[in-house]
Amino acid sequence: MNDSKPFQRASAAALHFLSYRPRSEAEVRARLLRSFPSDVVEEVIESLSDQTLVDDTKFSRLWTDSPVSHRPRSAAVIKRELITKGVAKDVAEDAVRDVDDKDSAYRAGLKLSRRLEQADLNVFRRKMWGYLHRRGFGGAVARRTVARLWDELQESRGDGSPDDTEGR
Repeated sequence: MNDSKPFQRASAAALHFLSYRPRSEAEVRARLLRSFPSDVVEEVIESLSDQTLVDDTKFSRLWTDSPVSHRPRSAAVIKRELITKGVAKDVAEDAVRDVDDKDSAYRAGLKLSRRLEQADLNVFRRKMWGYLHRRGFGGAVARRTVARLWDELQESRGDGSPDDTEGR
């Protein structure tokens, strides 16, 4: 470990940056390169990696779990976000391997369906479809999710007659 002033300052800056949320190696490197020479930055990155404070595999898992549970999005969107944050493509692919788009779309749509309780089928379908597409879900997943949520809404209303779901 280096005891030089630049190394100590760069380490402190990196730890401060990491204190807000986990970061990818590329994010930490880019942030440090704004203020410190590249040789010092590489030393700090190596030190942080040795301490597992910067670990793209761990970061990818955390990133995948957090959005999935709080703001469900498709595996493709999460993968794209990870790659944008500098995570290697194979690490990003591995991180989203277990993401279930059908379940994520349902959980995302469930929140909106509560707000659309009074909507008719056309409004419900249009708003839900757009909402799911903005979160990266494909047409087939969105279509099945909209139909499932509409059916559940009709059941909760107590008027789930076949006429209510025509034209899906």
